[in-house]
Amino acid sequence: MSSLRDYKPVRLMAGDQEDLGILSACLQDAVAKLGDFTFLPEQRRFAFVANRFLWECAGKRKAGPFARVRAGAHFDDVTSAKFQHLRSDAKDAVVELLSIAFKATEDGTGEIVLDFAGGGVIRLEVESINAYMSDISEPWRTRAKPKHDE
Repeated sequence: MSSLRDYKPVRLMAGDQEDLGILSACLQDAVAKLGDFTFLPEQRRFAFVANRFLWECAGKRKAGPFARVRAGAHFDDVTSAKFQHLRSDAKDAVVELLSIAFKATEDGTGEIVLDFAGGGVIRLEVESINAYMSDISEPWRTRAKPKHDE
């Protein structure tokens, strides 16, 4: 897929580490405000919305236009959420999501780790991998393509 006209909204469900790797790849370089992340302890859910870069439409092109889309994601069966090196009082601060990974514990539960550019981390203690992501807007064009060290 190399054109925005080829775009089809993405909906993903992750139930294991392999699925979570695919969800992580789709959300790589997503940008969001810290205020767009929330833990709902009574629902045992952690949710956020972000502007996802459409890697699937960018192809190998080095010049734009490129595109982003608003995406929503949530993790269920979450027992706690801990923010590290992220200012909880800076709701308008913009963060860039680099990856999402799972670290299993001996009893079958584990920790989902959201890593951000600049060293910020959100750690979710979970009973299992139970995650969802879906595009929730029409895509819009952007000139910038995220850059990575090779």
